[in-house]
Amino acid sequence: MSLSISTVVNLPFEDTVARTRAVLADQGFGVLTEINVTQTLKTKLDEDMENYLILGACNPQLAHRALGVQRQIGLLLPCNVVVRSDPTDPASTIVEAMNPDLMVEVSGEAGLGPIAQEATEKLTAAIAALNA
Repeated sequence: MSLSISTVVNLPFEDTVARTRAVLADQGFGVLTEINVTQTLKTKLDEDMENYLILGACNPQLAHRALGVQRQIGLLLPCNVVVRSDPTDPASTIVEAMNPDLMVEVSGEAGLGPIAQEATEKLTAAIAALNA
């Protein structure tokens, strides 16, 4: 099983971040959290790295259904979406969404299967829309 649903976008990083937010919203996901890994590593460790942003995306309806099946699933919510500069190609940006099937595999809760499938469909559509 793959860890992610991903694509490479031929846009600069900042444009890709804005576009990623928009396509996630089109699929019913809001961004609840944002972690600027690049800035954090520079501030805390004085280490440099390429642009790397983690967006904590959440679809409230899917989250509500998942929590109704297993309360501990909140440990795996929201769905992380990473937007990062491609270190091998400065003109490209990589976007990766966590594979929702991991929730089912990690939890062992079969009742999460249909919810993970719907989340996968929505995240796949969002990722595909980045290159449309």
